[in-house]
Amino acid sequence: MINNSEPILLTKEGLEELKKEHENLLSLKRPGLVTRLAEARSQGDLAENSEYAAAKQDLAFVDGRIAELELIIHEAKVVVYHSKKAVDVGCQVTLNIGKKKEVYTIVGEWEADPMQKKISHSSPLGKALLGKRVGEAVEVQAPVGNIIYKIIHIK
Repeated sequence: MINNSEPILLTKEGLEELKKEHENLLSLKRPGLVTRLAEARSQGDLAENSEYAAAKQDLAFVDGRIAELELIIHEAKVVVYHSKKAVDVGCQVTLNIGKKKEVYTIVGEWEADPMQKKISHSSPLGKALLGKRVGEAVEVQAPVGNIIYKIIHIK
């Protein structure tokens, strides 16, 4: 759910991805679901028509996502990372974690994707990193215990 007291922060790339998803839902997915719903409705008794119920539910989900995306796109504040001196939304940060290096991109909540190494500025690691500089270390509590991350590069 969208919290209206906090700005919706997105990178330019994140905003473009949400716009693509919105366009895909509007131009491809929704029309297909409307056709599917009409076909299911034409099959007769709606009370026992599971295809009609499923199509109706799928259409409601897509309509909800379209409305959510429209609000996000309208309310989004695009962040542009300029400074390479401190960690902020929009930057890539290389961290030393024990003996390995990991590169993360700090993004807004709506584009966070841990599998793609995109972490939200409001996640525990994101919060700990914000404002920190190269050479500084942060300690983050995790289920496996506290983990120390050392910042080795900001881009």
